[in-house]
Amino acid sequence: MQMETIATPDLDWQKEALCAQTGAEFFFPEPGSSVRDAKRICALCPIRPACLDFALSNDERFGVWGGLSEKERLELRRATR
Repeated sequence: MQMETIATPDLDWQKEALCAQTGAEFFFPEPGSSVRDAKRICALCPIRPACLDFALSNDERFGVWGGLSEKERLELRRATR
């Protein structure tokens, strides 16, 4: 019997992300709350492209990832199909 291994994604980039130093409340706000502060932080983050790529690759449905909200990521996925 052959055992399959599940590859875990390389998440080292998250250690350098500004959100890791800020707090999740900005990036996972209550429904209807503003994501403006999260987007401001993302705009300054050097890891933003890796974060967005991770979110799109893993179909992240909640929060701000790579500077985009859930709705913006959904629109981006639809546009690239």
